[in-house]
Amino acid sequence: MLDLRRRHFLTLLGGAAMAWPLGAGAQQPRMPVIGFLNGASPEKYEPFVNAFLQGLKETGYTDSQNLIIEYRWADGQYARFPEMLRDLIDRHVAVIAVNTPAARVAKQIATNIPIVFFTGEDPVTSGLVKSLSRPGGNATGVTSMFGGLAAKQFGLLRELVPSASTVAFLVNPQNPIAEPNVRDAKEAAQILGLQVRVLNASTEAEIDLAFAALGQGMAGALLVQPDAFLNNRRIVALAARYAVPTMYQVRDLTAAGGLISYGPGLADLYRQMGVYTGKVLKGTQPAELPVLQPTRFELIINLKTAKRLGMEIPASLLALADEVIE
Repeated sequence: MLDLRRRHFLTLLGGAAMAWPLGAGAQQPRMPVIGFLNGASPEKYEPFVNAFLQGLKETGYTDSQNLIIEYRWADGQYARFPEMLRDLIDRHVAVIAVNTPAARVAKQIATNIPIVFFTGEDPVTSGLVKSLSRPGGNATGVTSMFGGLAAKQFGLLRELVPSASTVAFLVNPQNPIAEPNVRDAKEAAQILGLQVRVLNASTEAEIDLAFAALGQGMAGALLVQPDAFLNNRRIVALAARYAVPTMYQVRDLTAAGGLISYGPGLADLYRQMGVYTGKVLKGTQPAELPVLQPTRFELIINLKTAKRLGMEIPASLLALADEVIE
């Protein structure tokens, strides 16, 4: 895959090539341009970008051949979203593909451009669409619906660490869905008789402070919010350093040394996002495309990490696991 940070140069080069005359008054047809706006960095999201590109390919589009993608990465600085969106609008993009933190901002600013989103929240409650089956307006996409997962995740954590009466929930307060995520987490934990301690972190320094508090025994386990900034391997390393049993929603973090993850296959959701983007480019209106929800959820357990933490994974959890990393 091309270096995503070189996209601006390649776009300018591609634009110059498209304007080169083929003959008397003839020009190459202009390739459509889509904007891809993400709250993280390209290094963290390369597998998901590849999945998105695969979805586009399934609809007949290949980057730099019959399509140009303008990538914009916020690197965890969500306040940059409005500026990035206006820049994409100035470039006359045909579609804007966004992930959770930027979805609401895109809906507010890009009112006349089709939007295909990936979101972890309920898109109806957040105002992204009118309904899942009939989105209406200019936006549609896929949702992982974190709120529906919280009860299952806390239940798994209680089975994994039965001695933990308090579970910490690491949240990025800059994420617009932080508040509903915290509410869902507290409601799910209360049903199970667990206490929740919310830890806010939107910078590297705040992540360090959160884990320092965890290292002092403020909670017996940790659940990490699905967030572009927090989905990174540094958190996996800190969880190992402070010996905190930690659950993620992203499989890649468990494969990188995390203890356990439970959630939808994000790569497949990004592929579906690419398919929807291709359909919109072909003329389908977002209002006609129902919001897609995951149909399969994966439980991944890393036995090597469990052994390093001195933990015995219950046989019942091992039997439920879709994958056990040994």
